[in-house]
Amino acid sequence: MIDVTERDEVALITLARPAKLNALTAGMRRDLAAAVRDHGDGKGARGIVVTGTGRAFSAGEDIHQAAGRSLVDEVASFHDMTRAVLETRVPVVAAVNGLAVGGAAEWTLCFDTRIGTPSAEYFLPENHIGLSVSNATSYLLPRLVGARALRLVLGSARMGAQDALAAGLLDEIADPEALLETAIARVRHWTAPGTATTVHLGLLRPSRHEVERAFEAETEAARLVEESGIAQAGMAAFINRSRGRDAPG
Repeated sequence: MIDVTERDEVALITLARPAKLNALTAGMRRDLAAAVRDHGDGKGARGIVVTGTGRAFSAGEDIHQAAGRSLVDEVASFHDMTRAVLETRVPVVAAVNGLAVGGAAEWTLCFDTRIGTPSAEYFLPENHIGLSVSNATSYLLPRLVGARALRLVLGSARMGAQDALAAGLLDEIADPEALLETAIARVRHWTAPGTATTVHLGLLRPSRHEVERAFEAETEAARLVEESGIAQAGMAAFINRSRGRDAPG
C-alpha cells in the first residue's frame, strides 16, 4: 500500500491507500521505514520525497486495526519510521498534499522540510482520543514551534495550511499541480554537485541522542495510557463514531 518510484534521481514514496485516507497499518509502517532506509544511504537516490494519494497525506494510525493491539508495539513502529529518516544521508522532504493526522503528521516533524498545498492540514487528535504522542514529537514539535507545542497537543489542534506555515509546521506552500516538482527541485538544489549536504544534515538535523530520549519517554507514556484504560476506551469511541458516520441515512 505504498508505491516507490524514482523521478529525476529522487526516490518518490507514495502512500497509496486513498479509500482509507492513507491510514497507516502496521505493515505500511514497516514498509515505509524499509523504503526510506533502502533509498537513504546516499549511494543511489539524491533524496527522498514522501507524499500521499488522493485528498490526504495520511490519516495517521489505522485505529480500526490498532484497537486491541499493544499500544507500546504500535508506538515502536512509528518510532522506527522516524529513526529511519534521521539515519539517511540524503534530504528527506514531505510533500503534504492534504490532511496529515496524528502519527503521520508527527512523522513529518523529523523531515528536512515540509512543503504543503493550500489544502494541507495538520491535525493532532491524540490527547482527546486518550492516546499519547509518538515519533519524538515531545522533542521535535517544540523544536519547530516553540512554546505553543503544548497548546497544540492539549487542544488536539487542527491547522490549515496558512496557520501551519505561520507556526512552522510547513516551510512552504505550493500549487497542487506543482507540489511534487517543487519537492523534487528542492532535493536536487540541495544536492547539486559539489555541495556538502551530507555533512550539514549531520550537523543540523535533530540530535539523535535527544530523539532516542524522547522515544523512551513516549514509550513509557504509551504504556501509562494503555494501562489506565483510556487509550482503548478512546479508540473504541473513535471506531463507534466512524461507524455512525458510515451508517445509512
